[in-house]
Amino acid sequence: MRILFIGDIVGEPGRRAIKELVPKIVKREKIDFVIANGENTAGGSGITPMIVDELLGYGVDVITSGDHIWKRKEILDRIAEDARILRPANYPSEAPGFGATVVASRSGVEVGVINLIGRVFMQAVECPFKTVKREIEKMKNKTRIIIVDMHAEATSEKVALGWFLDGMVSAIIGTHTHIQTADEKILPKGTAFLTDAGMTGPYDSVIGRKKEQILNRFITQMPTKFEMAEGDVQLHGAIIDIDEKTGMAESIKRVREKLG
Repeated sequence: MRILFIGDIVGEPGRRAIKELVPKIVKREKIDFVIANGENTAGGSGITPMIVDELLGYGVDVITSGDHIWKRKEILDRIAEDARILRPANYPSEAPGFGATVVASRSGVEVGVINLIGRVFMQAVECPFKTVKREIEKMKNKTRIIIVDMHAEATSEKVALGWFLDGMVSAIIGTHTHIQTADEKILPKGTAFLTDAGMTGPYDSVIGRKKEQILNRFITQMPTKFEMAEGDVQLHGAIIDIDEKTGMAESIKRVREKLG
């Protein structure tokens, strides 16, 4: 089983990269399943039902999210009924939607995906460590292949979750910072780990936004409109090879593909 995990898709440039690059990567790398973080796809913040359909049409099997999932109110009805788009599982149970799902891959093998959000330097939510254990317990009789998207600011929190879940899931991939880390590894008990998958969007920017506007904000501390950047569009993420019998990872490699 070969899974492509795609880092935070940012705005229209990021969606264009998904449209043009994902089919090529899937064919070249013989990918069985595609997971993408899509919480920044609508103008850089949030996601809409139309964009959900767009991403699914480009070959994404499951869309994960994070702290911007509620930015667009039109997503609420869709997220309440479609388990292919996830909100963090450790949001309160009263929040609409699904925090985990099991979806069949192209080969028919079922893949479990769990979405979490961190608490360090972020909003107060339920414990991601306790939440993920509950979700794994619910999922383990359905599939051995489980991928966790840990959407968090602090690298320490992501690394800690990796050690906590080693041997319990196939892979833990971090999202949120929009900067790909170079620490991909297989942990001792067989779980693949990467602190952050990076960003799919314009890299001639400050994490997806126009450089000049971000610089003005830092220098003047005055309110500034943040607009999407356009140049140097890239897709960042990771490819994980997983043993279907054991559910443990055999390899992980980072992906960096440039559009055009």
